[in-house]
Amino acid sequence: MTIQPLSELHYPEVNRIYLEGIATGNATFETESPSWEKWDAGHLQHSRLVALDNDKVIGWAALSPVSERRVYVGVAEVSVYISASHRGKGVGGKLLRELISSSEANNMWTLTAGIFPENEASVALHKKHGFRIIGTRERVGKMNGVWRDTVQLERRSGVVGME
Repeated sequence: MTIQPLSELHYPEVNRIYLEGIATGNATFETESPSWEKWDAGHLQHSRLVALDNDKVIGWAALSPVSERRVYVGVAEVSVYISASHRGKGVGGKLLRELISSSEANNMWTLTAGIFPENEASVALHKKHGFRIIGTRERVGKMNGVWRDTVQLERRSGVVGME
């Protein structure tokens, strides 16, 4: 397995994996995958990664800005998605490690994640890589007519923003 920068050429497979996540009902509030143009506009230009196995995309990770306000320029929300056939095989850990490294190389000081509490594997993955639970947003949104909570996690860099 190798990790490489995510490009538009990878997007058909990134899209497929995102749709697999949507189908679980525990990965996102979204119900459909965006076009490349919309996805591209919603994610930072750096820290976009794909995991490849024999040149096939098996997972991806990227960062979204949390705000357009200048004060939050070093804060981003994490997305990590793994193909159904490769979950539980260490792909998420490798992507998240590389994402953290890339984020710090690009002067990001805080990474956040909002995860459905039912997605225990994702919560555990983030905690294993230095994220801490900072709270729960109760009934923050409806999915299929049912109110859902999200666990909020954050990781503060130990190297960026320490001055």
